[in-house]
Amino acid sequence: MTSLVREHLNGTAATIQKVLADETILSTVAAAAEATAASMLKGGKLLVAGNGGSAADAQHLVAEFVCRLVHDRAAMRAVALTVDSSNLTAIGNDLGFDRLFSRQIEALGATGDVFFGISTSGNSPNILAAIDEAKKRGMITVGFTGKDGGRMVGLCDFTVIIPSSITAHIQECHLALEHVFCAMTERCYFEGLKQS
Repeated sequence: MTSLVREHLNGTAATIQKVLADETILSTVAAAAEATAASMLKGGKLLVAGNGGSAADAQHLVAEFVCRLVHDRAAMRAVALTVDSSNLTAIGNDLGFDRLFSRQIEALGATGDVFFGISTSGNSPNILAAIDEAKKRGMITVGFTGKDGGRMVGLCDFTVIIPSSITAHIQECHLALEHVFCAMTERCYFEGLKQS
């Protein structure tokens, strides 16, 4: 059994090493964080969504913004679109699962806000519809995906594609980069507040 543990962790480490060697991924995460901080400094908010494990990522990321990641600081405006069971079941039942997140963006999103969509395949219809709705509203769009990027490629202002076809490794790298994204956004935001 320990060999299986080692094999999985070696796969995770190898994927992280590929991410570390990809300057496009690193610069995209940094640019997305800077854009998110700039949005928040103007009163904007972060809306985050995903399905399954990526839904858990959305909630995890938002908790880091609202509560804190490392340092004690003021709360930052972020909302997970994956947590309101009444909205999720009403929209899914009445309008269809594909509109689960786009309908909430229609209600909550405003020009200059940020939508962060997570889809390991890049093909989740409800995430693609949410990106489309966010763009219609003049929001900044961030997409985290994997494999070949799927249909998400070219749709977002900032797209991070994890170079793996293994869902677990994609999600593990997503979580690591989501922590980096939060920490960098936090730093840019609070440095911006000090300068203003």
